[in-house]
Amino acid sequence: MSHRPPSGLAAVSAALLAMSRHLEMRDVLKTIVASARELLDAEYAALGVPDDHGGFAQFVVDGVSDAQWKAIGPLPRQHGILAAMLREATPQRLADVRTDPRFEGWPDAHPDMSDFLGLPIRDGEETIGALFLANKRCPKPSGGCGFTEADEELLGILAQHAAIALTNARLYERSRELTIAEERSRLAHELHDAVSQKLFSLRLTAQAAAALVDRDPARAKGELQQVAALAAEAVDELRAAVVELRPAALDEDGLIATLRNQIQVLDRAHTARVTFESTGVRALPSAQEEALLRVSQEALHNALRHSGAGHVSVSLSLIHMCIRDSVSMRHRAGSVGGRLTVESEPGEGTTITMEVPGG
Repeated sequence: MSHRPPSGLAAVSAALLAMSRHLEMRDVLKTIVASARELLDAEYAALGVPDDHGGFAQFVVDGVSDAQWKAIGPLPRQHGILAAMLREATPQRLADVRTDPRFEGWPDAHPDMSDFLGLPIRDGEETIGALFLANKRCPKPSGGCGFTEADEELLGILAQHAAIALTNARLYERSRELTIAEERSRLAHELHDAVSQKLFSLRLTAQAAAALVDRDPARAKGELQQVAALAAEAVDELRAAVVELRPAALDEDGLIATLRNQIQVLDRAHTARVTFESTGVRALPSAQEEALLRVSQEALHNALRHSGAGHVSVSLSLIHMCIRDSVSMRHRAGSVGGRLTVESEPGEGTTITMEVPGG
């Protein structure tokens, strides 16, 4: 005989599954807060990630409108009940937060709260977050707190899994930071090599022009024209490097807008025509979007620097990117489950195609 799981257990299961689906820190925080508020049927929920300076590095709320949150003002400091929860690493369940001697008030625009349940999120001995709820929606017991001991136990289970989700998100962000640092180091090395070569050539050519000015003005003029050409190439190298070093606003703008903006800059910076088109592209997981962006940047850099092409085009379709004209690009594609192919024909240019699986 089969038994249906209790609705409370189903809700906990749904909350834990929702937390496990995300790696981006902000997404994880929002999911934890929304899950806690729904699970315990509270009007308000919040989660703060403390910094080392008495404040919060991140603070996410649920149940407060954007306008109200903006009116509340700066993020709270680690004071009062929040500080006690973080410092003592113990749950705080109060019938009325406003009557607690540690309560220090809140801004005028802050919603009015009474019953309160707060819990630190711990990773071993470290407190990595503070999760709290206010205003239980169900009828309050006479003279008691709206949140029960059972609620506290339930939130404790959620907090344990939230600690795992937050730890995974922190590891993911650190991994991304290392990848970005490695990418910047590579670009800086390439920039140093390219510009050093150009400046060395400029110096030699300028010295030759200076030596020829008096005895062979015609040759000196030719050398000076070469100086101008080398200077223009150096400027192109610098502009391309600046585009690659500039942080890509993938989180805010998405892949298409970010790629289009960068290609417009490259088109203005180079004599070659650089164009972009996209059709039917939907949002992809952030790792895939970043891989697509980085592959396109590297392929564009190679094409503009080495091919001498008059026109470089980039087209992006549903899950298919093609860069016409002309490898770490293969590694990037493989890291997100994708595939990279390169086709080259004499006199026809090179086509680099990257495909990633649909999200």
